[in-house]
Amino acid sequence: MKRIGRSRGLRAFALAAAFLTFAAACGSSGSSGKSSGGTPTTLGVTGTKDEGTPVPGGELTYGLEADTSGGWCLYKAQLAIGGIQVARAIYDTLTEPGEDGKIHPMLAESVDSTDKKTWTIKLRPNIKFHDGSPLTAAVVKENLDHYRKDNQLFVFVFADVVSIDVVDDLTLTVSLKRPWTAFPWHLWSSSRLGIMSKAQMDSPDCNTDLIGTGPFKKVSWKYNDKFVAEKNATYWRKDADGKALPYLDKITFVPQEDSSKRTAALEAGDFTAAHTSEPNSIVKLRGDAKSGKLKGVESDKFTELGYVMLNATKEPFNHKSAREAVAYGIDRDAYNKVRNAGILTNASGPFAPGNDGYVEDTGMPKFNPTKAKDAMAKYKQETGKDLTFTLSHTADPNTTQDAVVVQQMLKQNLGLSIGLNPVKDQSTLINVAIGKQFDATLWRNHPGADPDTQYVWWHCSNGASAVLDPNSPACDNLVNFAGFNDPVINKAFDDARSSTDDAERTKLYEDINKRFASELWNLWSQWSLWTVYSNPKVNGVLGPELVDGGKPFPGLATGHPVSGLWCTGGKC
Repeated sequence: MKRIGRSRGLRAFALAAAFLTFAAACGSSGSSGKSSGGTPTTLGVTGTKDEGTPVPGGELTYGLEADTSGGWCLYKAQLAIGGIQVARAIYDTLTEPGEDGKIHPMLAESVDSTDKKTWTIKLRPNIKFHDGSPLTAAVVKENLDHYRKDNQLFVFVFADVVSIDVVDDLTLTVSLKRPWTAFPWHLWSSSRLGIMSKAQMDSPDCNTDLIGTGPFKKVSWKYNDKFVAEKNATYWRKDADGKALPYLDKITFVPQEDSSKRTAALEAGDFTAAHTSEPNSIVKLRGDAKSGKLKGVESDKFTELGYVMLNATKEPFNHKSAREAVAYGIDRDAYNKVRNAGILTNASGPFAPGNDGYVEDTGMPKFNPTKAKDAMAKYKQETGKDLTFTLSHTADPNTTQDAVVVQQMLKQNLGLSIGLNPVKDQSTLINVAIGKQFDATLWRNHPGADPDTQYVWWHCSNGASAVLDPNSPACDNLVNFAGFNDPVINKAFDDARSSTDDAERTKLYEDINKRFASELWNLWSQWSLWTVYSNPKVNGVLGPELVDGGKPFPGLATGHPVSGLWCTGGKC
């Protein structure tokens, strides 16, 4: 599987942080708690437990899914999981999630509000950047202003922010247009909202002159070769026993986009640790762990999902009949066995188990060739045309095989012929999506967090009708790549954002979940299973306790902390 990296064209759209091409089939309904292959699965974290107590020292070479071509000037950067993993070594965020599914303070000592409309951020004292400059409210304000004004994704994320004001050296306030209950989650933003020093923001080499407050300092970076980082000896965090973090002396991140080659490098000892969500690689790595050659941590908790993203702004998928035909036409269970080794779990909607808004049975169509053919006939009646479309995907061999299986299934089950559009690389696919130059494309996104974090991808502000109007204007949200403008989804997102009632918010997100199943704007496939496998000596993948004493976040879809990695005996 390939994650999307940096977009070279349309540079203004610094959007691709979360976008991931996904080896997945089209949607039908699936049940929580079982994989499509019928093997019971447990949502959560599994793997080898840490052995002994942390010992300082050691160096680690980490295999990444992909490199980040544009660098790490964070308010301009486009970070997929490889870029996020590096960023988590260099930068800290104001907040961070915990095992309890709640957001906790990190660089911030507190993020509080009495009315959810004016938020006060109080910073921890005595924190310094790698260049020795202090973390201050003024520096944080400058970071946040850059994010909300100079990053075209966060322009939408922070559209409700009116002003950010410095109160004193360690305090700032954020004033909003309306109450925003989940605001502290957006100060994390899947670990993308790292805080940079003023020197980095002012540098003409902001993309490569990396200065954070994080556990490691940049030593060197050569694109598509390696990123070397050394221990920040003055890092502000300590573990629960008072030991200084990080434990490791050095981390070298090495990109290898081919999952099978990444696995082979890990087995050969060229990598000390590596991440992957590619199912067939996971099956192989499980065998290595069983034999004692490797150890691993797997998590489908707070995960993302794969899906087929449909372009609702043009034919054929501006017709619900076309969306229904494809939804009914793919045998997702069979696909999962063929392409995912049967180890993934069918997704029922965009909100995975454990998240507010999860619904076990949303009413997503199940595989039914008869209903699919009826929908095809209806489409022809509506348009006078036979249904066909082109499925876009990255050209790497693994994802191409996924697309071919979808193509063959539709042909065999329905007699439906579709074309394939293999694009050169991840960056190109982003530009295809931004320009809406696609019919359908394989996609992966939406890692688990407060559901309000998905507002930016699907909300439109120019659709207020209570029912769908075929003549309604196109969505004014440029990052709603599918282009649908659904008034029910719009209103539910707006109402949930301002609500302070947890039960009401949950119900509204459940309504969004069911609406997606009804209108089939996207065709959900499977929830991802993210893993980190390593040399048996590696420990601490999920990280140390949170700064406030909470247990670490069990999700791996947005990378994981590296401050708590340690090697048995201090040597990997």
